[in-house]
Amino acid sequence: MSTKVILISIDGMRPEGALQCGNPFIKKLMESGTYTLQGQTVMPSVTLPCHTSMFYSLVPQRHGILTNTYTPPVRPVDGIVESLHKAGKTCGAFFNWEPIRHLWETETMTYSSFINSEVEPTSDELLTDAAIALIKRNQPDFLFLYMVETDNKGHRFGWMSKEYLEQISLAFENVKRIVDHVDGDCHVIVTTDHGGHSYTHGTDSPEDMTIPMFFLGKRFVPGQVLTEASILDIAPTVADLMDVEIPKDWLGQSRLPKNI
Repeated sequence: MSTKVILISIDGMRPEGALQCGNPFIKKLMESGTYTLQGQTVMPSVTLPCHTSMFYSLVPQRHGILTNTYTPPVRPVDGIVESLHKAGKTCGAFFNWEPIRHLWETETMTYSSFINSEVEPTSDELLTDAAIALIKRNQPDFLFLYMVETDNKGHRFGWMSKEYLEQISLAFENVKRIVDHVDGDCHVIVTTDHGGHSYTHGTDSPEDMTIPMFFLGKRFVPGQVLTEASILDIAPTVADLMDVEIPKDWLGQSRLPKNI
């Protein structure tokens, strides 16, 4: 049975940050859905390579994005948005870091909204407002919300700093607002691209490579903890939820239980 899916990426979110930020909604996500606090991202643990792996289920050495500078792929593969578009699904994206637009072919994204976080300090909240408005108005099949302010706070104040933890809590307030505006046929996936340490990220250290992943919706087992989960599993899970064929080149696996 097909469903609608919302994918939310909170940039630079360490699992310890989610646990220590004090937002009670995180506990609800863990109790109500399937999750892991030991997911793994890809190297280099940098925003554009990691998000490209999230959307295309390929390691950076295969999709070719090795830095935050976009380069066209030599041997293109359909990502999740291209696959959904070909299946007749409508997609929407809300983001506040401009290179994120390279995660899909322009013509495949029905709705798109960008707010520059360097100009607007509350861009996470404003994008969430816009996403909720689209959900109410048009109910897209797939919606992607990207929030960069957590990563910005990490670079400015340090990972696990008070400011960083406060921003994670604010991000989960935005997640809660999204969840409160969807019905029981919609599934929500909350994750990140990488962690961080000190004032940076990009290494193969556990602080940079370990990521949380939360899967909420009636087709997931409440309270179940995933093992050996990867950022490469996001796109196959979305495709599986939406009854869309998984491209043979993708490396990840769907985390959707087969008996639910």
